[in-house]
Amino acid sequence: MQHQALWYAARMSFGFELPTDPLERVAMLENLLVARATGDMSASNHDYEQLRRDLIADPEIKALLPAFVRTCRTLDVFWPFIKNQAGTYAERRQIIGEAFTPLVEHLEGRNRSPGDLVVSDALQSFDADGVHAVWSKALSRRNQDPEGAITVARTLLETVCKRILDDIPVTYTDKEDLPKLYSMAAKALNLAPDLHTEEPIKAILGGAMTLVNGLGTLRNRLSDSHGRGGKPVRPSPRHASLAVNTAGAIATFLVETHLEKKPKS
Repeated sequence: MQHQALWYAARMSFGFELPTDPLERVAMLENLLVARATGDMSASNHDYEQLRRDLIADPEIKALLPAFVRTCRTLDVFWPFIKNQAGTYAERRQIIGEAFTPLVEHLEGRNRSPGDLVVSDALQSFDADGVHAVWSKALSRRNQDPEGAITVARTLLETVCKRILDDIPVTYTDKEDLPKLYSMAAKALNLAPDLHTEEPIKAILGGAMTLVNGLGTLRNRLSDSHGRGGKPVRPSPRHASLAVNTAGAIATFLVETHLEKKPKS
């Protein structure tokens, strides 16, 4: 434990800044928790509190943070928690490591689809504060909360359609569901299948509309259906990935089409 104490002391003496990379920040947070869980009382409460505060401020990361990080505001609060969870250092390291695995794997890209970054860039350029926040929430829930991810995926498309209709502008009401909103946006952007004569283009645009209609009902139909035991059939992570990836691809297509048609300032 002495080398860890010396490292923290040196860090404070030389005024080293906290890392900016999310994966490095998460790794440092995990190391601080492991240090305290294995008897090193010199682990910096100040660093832990700042890292925790910054990571919780990111919706995508917050959803995957271990529950004990979200509830333990300081290392002093964490210490009695982990002490009661396990009696040996090895067991405590294992508990902490397993709790951080989903977040670390997510940040390392193991749970991301190839198109995630493309979708994120397109949506962020369109509306970083609104649409991109919804997309980030959908990404973070795909594996941990499939049902919630499907709901957010639908919200993502609804948000994109409404922002485009607001920008054009085209009037809509709160009564329009996702298929109707998409139909209105597609018509305004000349993406409705019946506005084209080329069969390949009509087929692609018709397929997109079919996917949107399916996404609009997927959440309710999965929740309302039942298996042999009478229990509701819940969506799995693969269902959620399909819904989120579909919503992201179509949302990106809508955004890129809108930006291309929009007069350049």
